[in-house]
Amino acid sequence: MKILIVGCGKVGRNIASELIEEGHDIVLIDKNSKVVEDVSNALDVLGVIGDGASYNTLIDAGIKDADVLLAVTNSDELNLLCCLFAKKAGNVKTIARVRNPIYNDEIGYIADELGLAMIINPEISAAREIAKLLRFPSAIKIDSFEKDKLDILSFVVNEKSDLVGKKIMDSPVISNEQVLVVGIERGDEAIIPNGHTVIEKGDKLSVCTTDYRVNELFHNIGVPTSRIKSVMIVGASGVAYYLSKMLISSGIEVTLLEADAKRCKEIAELLPEVTIINGDATDQKVLEEENIEDYDAFISTTGMDEENIILSMYASKFEDIKVITKINRLNYNQLINGMNLGSIIVPKQITAESIIRFVRAMDNSQDNEIETLYQILNGKAEAISFKIKEESAVTEKNLLESKFIDNTLIAAIIRGRKIITPSGKDKFKVGDSVVIVTTHLGLNDITDILA
Repeated sequence: MKILIVGCGKVGRNIASELIEEGHDIVLIDKNSKVVEDVSNALDVLGVIGDGASYNTLIDAGIKDADVLLAVTNSDELNLLCCLFAKKAGNVKTIARVRNPIYNDEIGYIADELGLAMIINPEISAAREIAKLLRFPSAIKIDSFEKDKLDILSFVVNEKSDLVGKKIMDSPVISNEQVLVVGIERGDEAIIPNGHTVIEKGDKLSVCTTDYRVNELFHNIGVPTSRIKSVMIVGASGVAYYLSKMLISSGIEVTLLEADAKRCKEIAELLPEVTIINGDATDQKVLEEENIEDYDAFISTTGMDEENIILSMYASKFEDIKVITKINRLNYNQLINGMNLGSIIVPKQITAESIIRFVRAMDNSQDNEIETLYQILNGKAEAISFKIKEESAVTEKNLLESKFIDNTLIAAIIRGRKIITPSGKDKFKVGDSVVIVTTHLGLNDITDILA
């Protein structure tokens, strides 16, 4: 598909890079000629210098034969205007990044009036991910399917765990009708396991289970499941604002630490229930004075990745604190892998996943559609939910008789209200949602899993 991206900032560049790997024809639009030149050369794509809200610029970029336009500049208003003009200039699906909280209660109305296919708010999405992690503090990552009924969650196997040294098939706690191990991250290696795979200390296990069995799972493997009651957030960012609102509504006490006095005043007016502290969290004395060790969770959401990393490493010294680190730069992934930063949230990655899911859903056949898509195992694998809409090659045989591509696992079949951990005797039916995990990136249709 031909996709126009307005805005060559970090978000636009990252999305362009992801979509190029998916095999799409990308055109970048930005007012800054230097930025357009640098990004288009780096990614080897066409760059157009101009205003994305200009009819002439859109025509020059090829809006007439484009399929999708993404507006991800730093201005919400400009993004909305770009989408409006794009709809007038060509028959395209439009996606806008809208971050300002004042639009939050009007998102549905805006989308309907402007005919938007999607509105993206990376900060809200990141806040939701963090809130979900706080529900199950022992997990370092949680990806949800079927309106949060089914989860793929990841946790680290420590050296004292009874799982160490055992084959998956010999560990009934993680190998039963309610729980399925779907992936293992071991150093730089991404493993799609089978029953004979041996678990090692330090492994990051990804397991698929229903939402209401998560605490039971952690209890059975000896992992603490205490409820989060108090949270310290550093940095009065957009993520911190949305997250604080969510946590307060859940009855969790929130303390927000921010160095900028003006921002403290602004956030205090918006969030009167939150305790606002004006102080520099990089000063160890400030954290000690605020008794950091007494909090159940510590979340660093400043605009500086380096600051977030340092703060999280310090907070990780306190064993009973759930630590979550917001990272902006995707190229830090390999650098920080192995650091004790708790759960890592990357808003740009969440945004990219949303857009890729949308684009693939447009690009695939009418027989099956992508409902949900996540990158797992440090981006080396994907968990995808497909909706089976018609009979096809995957519905002809039971799973035991079907031949699938390597490094691919059927994690779950969702049939109505029933969630099935599949066996060889199970068979896909029209109407099913099927969750698969694979290291083959870029699958568009469930039939792609057939060998």
